Amino acid sequence: MILGTLLFTWFKGKPVGTDQFGNRYFRASPRFPGGRERRWVLYKGSHEASKVPPEWHSWLHHTTAAPLERPDRPWVKEHLPNLSGTAGGYVPPGHDSRGGARPRTRDDYQPWQPE
Repeated sequence: MILGTLLFTWFKGKPVGTDQFGNRYFRASPRFPGGRERRWVLYKGSHEASKVPPEWHSWLHHTTAAPLERPDRPWVKEHLPNLSGTAGGYVPPGHDSRGGARPRTRDDYQPWQPE
């Protein structure tokens, strides 16, 4: 964590809440009259912006005045951070890490082979 952000949080930050991942959200009063308040997040673990759920993302970017309530619907999935480049990332069929073979789709496909 950057020392300046931590010091600013201790002296000026007012806690707003915590999400299901343990990220903590803060706000500070504007420096000038009529300005917007400053909003930020202290991540738990690695500093990865995709770990911020949608309800908090809208609050951080001043889209909503308060964090949104998570809808309790059966079709709403749990938020997942971007897993690209990790062991949990999506790997398409035919990728080298899956053996390099993909299911045959058409007879007219001929892979390019260098000479």
